[in-house]
Amino acid sequence: MGRKAKPIHLKLLEGNRSHGPKRIEPEPPPGMPECPGHLDSYAKEEWEKISKGLHVMGILSVIDQTSLAAYCSAYSRWRTAEEEIQKRVLKGGPLAGMVDITKSGNVIQNCLVGISNKAATDMVRYASEFGMTPSARARLAVDAGSGKKSKFEGLIGVKK
Repeated sequence: MGRKAKPIHLKLLEGNRSHGPKRIEPEPPPGMPECPGHLDSYAKEEWEKISKGLHVMGILSVIDQTSLAAYCSAYSRWRTAEEEIQKRVLKGGPLAGMVDITKSGNVIQNCLVGISNKAATDMVRYASEFGMTPSARARLAVDAGSGKKSKFEGLIGVKK
């Protein structure tokens, strides 16, 4: 699978170490995507919570609507499964939501646990594409300290 591509502006800062051809990243079309109508209430709530921030950071544009909708759907699926597991735990003890017992007496994992785990995996994968995890933000060239002065500013003519 390999490493994820580094944004072109980071490559320009580091210099062209490989001396290979420079790639130009296409500019995404301007505008904020609208929340798709087919999302359920939990997915729409998550969309409203994160979309504006991603857009302001310059990470989200209109062509990202489907990917963000997939993230929000995974979030909704995860949240719904987790809430159902908690309801079952409250009714029958700590393992009631985690396991089921078959007619023959075998203990098996509750299908909600599998749904929750798969949705959480999908959510984290989509979230990292949008820079919503700590390691993904570290790979992005978003200046978290904008407005702060560099401790080296003013020394030997170095300016931020």
